[in-house]
Amino acid sequence: MKISEVFASIQGEGILAGVPSLFIRTSGCNLRCRWCDTPYTSWAPEGEEWAINRIMEWVEGNRGYRHVVLTGGEPMIQPELPVLARRLGDAGFHITVETAGTVYVELVCHLMSISPKLANSTPWEMEGGRRAEAHEKLRINGEVLRRLVSKYDYQLKFVVGEPGDVEEIRQVIQMCGGAPERVLLMPEGRTAEVLRKRAGWLVELCKQHGYRYCPRMHVEIYGDRRGV
Repeated sequence: MKISEVFASIQGEGILAGVPSLFIRTSGCNLRCRWCDTPYTSWAPEGEEWAINRIMEWVEGNRGYRHVVLTGGEPMIQPELPVLARRLGDAGFHITVETAGTVYVELVCHLMSISPKLANSTPWEMEGGRRAEAHEKLRINGEVLRRLVSKYDYQLKFVVGEPGDVEEIRQVIQMCGGAPERVLLMPEGRTAEVLRKRAGWLVELCKQHGYRYCPRMHVEIYGDRRGV
């Protein structure tokens, strides 16, 4: 399995925000988001091959942690992910899988953290737009979203750039049958300053629609850097 990085931190986003967690970040993604905050796993994938046993040795060496987050990139495109998840589950860890919801895989998962990509993610202006058309076709897969929502305990996280994004969010929720109380809206931004600037109007949108506001604690605490 190609791994970009492994590290211990706190979960910065979602309903488990603040929980000490081990992160296993795979490298490789089927999307190319304009605002991707881990381009080293998507636009320019980097990393090295780790055997499942090597990953488990690292995890077992951090037994003070009970939560493991499988993230990327897009971890669901990794063929060995179900094997790793089963090993982690057998070892007693709580498993969160971070996914864009474009690929369906059955695996051991205690929280399926689904982040459907809105139109604000399409990179029309990057690299002459050569990645934009493929991204636009793949970014929303209604069938996969419905299966994930029906199969797993889930949360739906949306990256919001402007107030108008809420209409597309409403459409995606209706498409997949998600419950409003499981919907989290987080501001797009890679600095604490930008996040704070957008938080004001985003909180008001959450209040209006019954969604949760989702902070990005790791950015607020550590800044925009790797391994946190």
